[in-house]
Amino acid sequence: MKGNIEERACQMAQYIIENKATVRCAARAFGISKSTVHKDLSERLPAFNRTLYLQVKAVLEENKAQRHIRGGIATRRKYKGDA
Repeated sequence: MKGNIEERACQMAQYIIENKATVRCAARAFGISKSTVHKDLSERLPAFNRTLYLQVKAVLEENKAQRHIRGGIATRRKYKGDA
């Protein structure tokens, strides 16, 4: 997925918006690191597509607000053996 950074950032943003995906899910889907996803979406995307950035930012903020709940669910599964 190397190449045009702007195109990659737009594709990742569309993926996250359409699937309500997390940064980890997007990184897995595009075969890149979480750091690259985060840098593309938070630093590079606003420079050339502000409206798309605002949409993806809303999804990422929602994911951040739910992070502690997902962590609790994962811990419960781990100790119940439902992994």
